[in-house]
Amino acid sequence: MHQGITMASPSSTRRPATLGELRASGYQTRSVKAEMRANLLAALAGDEDVFQGIAGYESTVIPAVQNAILAGQDIVLLGERGQAKTRIARSLTRLLDEHIPVVAGTDLREDPLAPITSATVERIVADGDATPIEWLPRDRRYGEKLATPDITIADLVGEIDPIKVAEGRYLADESTIHFGLIPRTNRGILTINELPDLAERIQVGLLNILEERDVQVRGHTIRLPLDLAFVATANPEDYTSRGRIITPLKDRLGSQIRTHYPRTIELEMAIMRQERTTFDDPSIALEEPPFMLEIVARMSHLARRAPEVSQRSGVSVRVSIANLETLAANALRRAVRLGEHAAAPRISDLGALVPSTTGKIELETLSDDVPEERIVDRLIARAVHETFGQHVDLDDLGDVVEAFGSGLVIRTGESVPARDYVAWMRETPGMATAVGRLGIGESPVAVASAVELLLEGLHLHRLLNKDRAVTGGTYRA
Repeated sequence: MHQGITMASPSSTRRPATLGELRASGYQTRSVKAEMRANLLAALAGDEDVFQGIAGYESTVIPAVQNAILAGQDIVLLGERGQAKTRIARSLTRLLDEHIPVVAGTDLREDPLAPITSATVERIVADGDATPIEWLPRDRRYGEKLATPDITIADLVGEIDPIKVAEGRYLADESTIHFGLIPRTNRGILTINELPDLAERIQVGLLNILEERDVQVRGHTIRLPLDLAFVATANPEDYTSRGRIITPLKDRLGSQIRTHYPRTIELEMAIMRQERTTFDDPSIALEEPPFMLEIVARMSHLARRAPEVSQRSGVSVRVSIANLETLAANALRRAVRLGEHAAAPRISDLGALVPSTTGKIELETLSDDVPEERIVDRLIARAVHETFGQHVDLDDLGDVVEAFGSGLVIRTGESVPARDYVAWMRETPGMATAVGRLGIGESPVAVASAVELLLEGLHLHRLLNKDRAVTGGTYRA
């Protein structure tokens, strides 16, 4: 591996096309880790955000990743599912040079100034300065593999090609190997997700690649000085359990960095907005009162502390994202059926979150007495209760409670148009004032959402009764 100073990547119209032109340009090679280190230092000096789209790690995970890169270390990211581990690994390609030169036609992206296979060395000896050069972009220098127990050495390292042996080549010659993912990621970043799921014998092979730079295929050892930056991801419980990962491999991963879920409701909501799937639909305007997004975010936060939910598997941010998408979809469906030109999620839409939640969380125990749906219903109720408490003062709803005591009955649900909620707000003493304090404006669909929050909050505080229906319900004294 040659290290040095890399000049700026030439423009596409004047990049060297042969080995002779490359040498004449003054280009010098450096290792992948040296390349990433130098580019990170430049990004830090220029206040450039390398980890775009990754929120909540600014003072925890990202500084640790930066330190590992500056130290030239391989990295293992430990965290439960849905903590942006893979996204962090993929974002590291931004620290690679825009293009690097490779010998044209080589499987291992070999450096023209430092070839690693005998075949390429012989080719350069034969062609000399006329050896053709290609320029490899940074987005093609990333390799990723999800570890599973059935992965073989052939998948990661390679396998002997019987046709090449039949042609008369020796088994100890690397040219007899059809290379796997790791050698083909030479001069790039290699990521293996869920590292502990690799069988121990595969981990040993990976150890040889990372440390000794040996490729062992069917008992034959071939020396290949691969140039790699290695990133692994793992669940903390699997990574720390005895027997799930061999100690020598763990010892060679320089930085063990712990990821985490969003630590605030506001951050969870920001990620939900950023990652959700959106569509252009000019026929129906979608309005999303902030308290409805807050309910969805609180559900996930509550699930991460709930004893009924397996914390070993975690509750991914993808639960929040999927729930937000489902909530909006249910509101849109209702608006279409009612012929309304705007839609906003309501409390009565929260029942639609059961399918999008149960498929993404794992429970500690399952029984007929406490089905998954019941647990999700409890999480929804607690999330509504806490959100109501954050935004509404019960003392402000005294007149509303008195109105129900005088015989007021309100029926909510999918079949109730937004204009009915506006009428109830205007006719019920104190309701308009309470809705106004939520700061949602005067849109009828937003008013409907606010009225349902107030009614459900009063019910959860045992100030109103509620006769449940499939969607919505009837509130009375």
